[in-house]
Amino acid sequence: MPNRSNRPPRPTLTGPIFLYALVDMFGLACVGIGASWFAAGKGAILTDFPTSAVEAVACTAGGVAVMLWAVARILRELAKQSPQMQAKFDAYVRAQHPDKVPKPPENKQD
Repeated sequence: MPNRSNRPPRPTLTGPIFLYALVDMFGLACVGIGASWFAAGKGAILTDFPTSAVEAVACTAGGVAVMLWAVARILRELAKQSPQMQAKFDAYVRAQHPDKVPKPPENKQD
């Protein structure tokens, strides 16, 4: 197993992030199903769907909308982790790259 202390910290995979990722994969599947009609002129992934250009456009557009929604929710969940991620990253930089540690600003009095 690799030494985990040598790699930068990563966000924690939480339940909501995992569920939003599954929703994102559903949206990607919808985009693939809808776009396959444009490539083949018929339902290439599912034989009976989509059967028309309207269904293909609706499936593709709906998939894009679901994907955008899910990605926004994933980013929101990751933003909630930012304070603890910043602390972990600062500790990582101090341990692995002490020459890169930012110096505190000096107080100059005029």
